Amino acid sequence: MNLTGIILQTLGGLGLFILGMKMMTDGLQATAGQKIRRILEAISSNRFMGCLTGAGVTAIIQSSSATTVMLIGFVSAGIMSLEQAVGVVIGANVGTTITGQMIAFNLTKLALPAIALGVGLKYFSKKRTYRYFGEIILGFGLLFYGMTVMKHGLAPIKSDPQFIEFFTTFSTDSIGGLLLCVFMGTALTVAVQSSSATVGLTMALATSGLLAFPTAIALVLGENIGTTVTAQLSTLGSNNIEAHRTANAHTVFNVVGVGIILLIFPWFVDIVEVVTLKMGAGAVTQTMDNEYVNVSRYIANGHTIFNVINASIFLIFLPKLIQLTIFISPKPSKSQERYRLPEFDSGFIDSPIGALAKVKGEIIKTIEFTHMNLKKTSTCLKLRDDDILGERDAIEEHLDESQKVIIKYLTTIYQGEVNEPEAKEISELMRITNNIERLGDSMENVSKILERIYDNKFEFSEQAKQDLVTISDQVDKFLGLIIDELHEKTEGFYQKALAFEDSIDQMRENMRYQHIERLRAADCSVDVGVFFISLVSNYEKMGDYCYNIATGVDRII
Repeated sequence: MNLTGIILQTLGGLGLFILGMKMMTDGLQATAGQKIRRILEAISSNRFMGCLTGAGVTAIIQSSSATTVMLIGFVSAGIMSLEQAVGVVIGANVGTTITGQMIAFNLTKLALPAIALGVGLKYFSKKRTYRYFGEIILGFGLLFYGMTVMKHGLAPIKSDPQFIEFFTTFSTDSIGGLLLCVFMGTALTVAVQSSSATVGLTMALATSGLLAFPTAIALVLGENIGTTVTAQLSTLGSNNIEAHRTANAHTVFNVVGVGIILLIFPWFVDIVEVVTLKMGAGAVTQTMDNEYVNVSRYIANGHTIFNVINASIFLIFLPKLIQLTIFISPKPSKSQERYRLPEFDSGFIDSPIGALAKVKGEIIKTIEFTHMNLKKTSTCLKLRDDDILGERDAIEEHLDESQKVIIKYLTTIYQGEVNEPEAKEISELMRITNNIERLGDSMENVSKILERIYDNKFEFSEQAKQDLVTISDQVDKFLGLIIDELHEKTEGFYQKALAFEDSIDQMRENMRYQHIERLRAADCSVDVGVFFISLVSNYEKMGDYCYNIATGVDRII
């Protein structure tokens, strides 16, 4: 028996399986990614609807880890609350069992035809949509071909006494053996970063007769714990408390759920057997060509039943899960740095949907910072405040640095694997970011002009003061409208934005005309008039930048 060949063939088959899962997930995300994002963003606070949505989305993209990373991105962005995200995470654990159910169907005969068709579509189609479908089909084929390679690799060792002795150490007859099986399932999943892959490997071992059915179920329980590591890794380096809480809720949900099942493990195994037999499957011990042909279906059902039971328990006690998660998570800092630059985590790069949600969240924070300081600057139109005027350099520098950080991260996302809608969204987010920075430039100009006016003891006429307050209020309302739209989509937003843009442009023309009339009547001096026109022009430019931001928001929200 060639041990090296067996190891290489088994690992090679596992590698093909993981590659197939990755390609299939990427293709599914590329095909349905934007719809998935909108579905997740529109989730209500109803925990049961959130669970159903999480199950559906994960069933579509075939990866609970990808769903969870997306959710962490949404929570970090402030788009979704912790309660909403945890409800979806619970559903995601149910949805991910669809992969195991799919593997349990003996579709290995379709593997090579699927690979042939997938390659043809992915690499030779001119249409992007066909290439995505090709990626899904190719991933499907590689997944099942990997299962076949693993089974063939394991075939020679199922009659070897040494290997039989080794695998019998993984027995669930004792508490220690049961915990060892759970630990091995966890460790394997952490190593390969895919619970679906380790479930597939477990099925291959059980089909070959190397693992008893109860042992395979114990390994699957451990694999449910191991899959939470991906979410934990995506929060490394993040200071966002809600993101940590979402990842921790995922871990608590699975660890506590596994603990509950371990307390009733023998009865749980019996339940899985009875349910699977009732569904029409043959006996778990039935063999054909020296393979346990039905055991994969039993393992898949065990995986599904565990997650359905776990979801049912925690949906009822969701508030308690939230409380426990908050208790074990890092405590929020009482002090918040005012000029905090946007923070991005490398863990989101493999999930463009989650990464773009995080960018959107940071853009919202940046535009809210700009809005707050615009309001403060505009108060100086009526009354000088040196504290406000003296902050302009720090504000401008902060907005410049924020622009650089956001653009750099968007460029990093764009350099990865993104589909056409995501590429367009990246372009719009860059445009929005650049226009926020230009808003900051105009704010700085207004601050400098006001300081010169006060230093020279110039006085505007009452009408001029009223005009400046009017146009600044209109810009303030325009920016407020955009921020509201970023938080929640509304009907007729673009028409409202266009009306604001037109009204600000019209104000500028009317104010210039009235200023000329005041000059003719000698109601104001030429020197003061120059500053007045500069202020009006800067506010009109702010209106233009707001309109540019609004058009971008309208296209991506």
